[in-house]
Amino acid sequence: MAEQEDEGRNSSAAKRPMGTMRALLWTTGSVFIPGIAHLRTGRKAAGAVILGAYLLLVAAAVVAAVLVSGDLASGARLGLQSRWLLTAAGVAFVVAVLWMTVIVHSWSITRPPGRRWGVRVLSSSLVLVLCLAIAAPAGAVMYASYTFYDAMTTVFGNEPGDVPHNAADPWNGQDRVNVLLLGGDSGDNRYGTRTDSMMVASIDVKYGDVVLIGLPRNLESVQFPKGSALAERYPPPAGFTDLLNEVYQAVADDPKKLAIDPDASDPAADTLKQVISDSIGQEIDYYTLVDMYGFAKMIDAVGGIDVHVDEPIPYGLEGKVIESGDQHLTGDEAMWYGRSRTNSDDYSRMGRQGCLIKYVAEQADPATLLTSFQDLAGATKRTFRTDIPQSKVPHFVDLAQQVSEGNMKTFQLSPPQVNTANPDWKKIRTLVDDAVQEQEDAQGSDAGPDDQEPSPSASPKDETAEPGGGEPSASPTTPGRQVGDEATSLEKLCP
Repeated sequence: MAEQEDEGRNSSAAKRPMGTMRALLWTTGSVFIPGIAHLRTGRKAAGAVILGAYLLLVAAAVVAAVLVSGDLASGARLGLQSRWLLTAAGVAFVVAVLWMTVIVHSWSITRPPGRRWGVRVLSSSLVLVLCLAIAAPAGAVMYASYTFYDAMTTVFGNEPGDVPHNAADPWNGQDRVNVLLLGGDSGDNRYGTRTDSMMVASIDVKYGDVVLIGLPRNLESVQFPKGSALAERYPPPAGFTDLLNEVYQAVADDPKKLAIDPDASDPAADTLKQVISDSIGQEIDYYTLVDMYGFAKMIDAVGGIDVHVDEPIPYGLEGKVIESGDQHLTGDEAMWYGRSRTNSDDYSRMGRQGCLIKYVAEQADPATLLTSFQDLAGATKRTFRTDIPQSKVPHFVDLAQQVSEGNMKTFQLSPPQVNTANPDWKKIRTLVDDAVQEQEDAQGSDAGPDDQEPSPSASPKDETAEPGGGEPSASPTTPGRQVGDEATSLEKLCP
């Protein structure tokens, strides 16, 4: 009987590695191949389950990496959905806890008995370090997921209750989706926000073709939708007594009385969207508003942007210059590229803003966005506002991919076709309709995107200074300046 007991003890001891160092080595091995310590100590069932689960996890990660690398847009779509962000955080937490449990148990079953106090403290500390090696990346995943989830839920709202969302037809049968792009110019040295940059991006949802409709900040006598509080305060024909870029702040100062929808998340931006929609005769679906300094941070988050500069552009308060030629711009330089009017005019600036949108659309690929998403999420949350609902964001990712391959044109509501001091709103609606229809008619034809386009160096015979506008005379030779009453390909304006 005593011989059998001695044999059992010897058999149990034989299953443990001899010595603290060997036990630590087997425990360390369980960090990289969970379950091997259990197999070493004769716990075959537990070891096989742990190792099998680990191999399945590795296989799933490899398959996901292959799928995402082959279709980065799909990865971006998943990363922009709240439920997947929360799922990623939850999975990272569960895997980390289970993995650390395996490490601790591996040490428990491999450590030799009867160790000195100092050895126990040192070896336990090393096991804690191994656990931290697993906890740190898992914590990074959870933090990144939460950061992006917080940005998504802060920036993007929920789908209105009366507007059903059909994932199979996200645009509800529309051929085009129109988005108002607003650049807000606010600062410590001025009151409120002026929307000095205003463009409507009319996007064909099938082909990805875009017409950028640029609205000058100095459009006067703006008319407001019939029946609105603004129309009652500023009745036609005189209309608004200030410039178009002041409408946002006028509503923001008294949203309860002047906003078309005082309950909107941003009543002033929502009202400006509806005002511009009524002015150009195009139904605008969504707006985006970005602070110009926030725009600089967003450009920095994706590593800057490459642009072509025809002529040197002075910028800043210290006499800096963006030199001509191909340049890689930082966020601050890109902001000044799009807003500088030194030795230039409003209309040239509008042309550069169109070029900037083109360059961003071409260069901000899903891979860049995925690798920079944490910085981008932080910058977006602080400076970006929109009424695009979360449910539409993945579909806008798909649309952005189409836009990067489509034909992009710009149409400025500027002289000579539009007198900004005394606009003919009926003519403006006709011009915009024609610009959009022209692109629609060209789709599917054999004509190239630049066929029959007006040349940027066309005759200046119709170019005149703005009556009472105080701006320099518009010049057809100014870089980025649209000439003529047809939508012009950005490939011509933006080399």
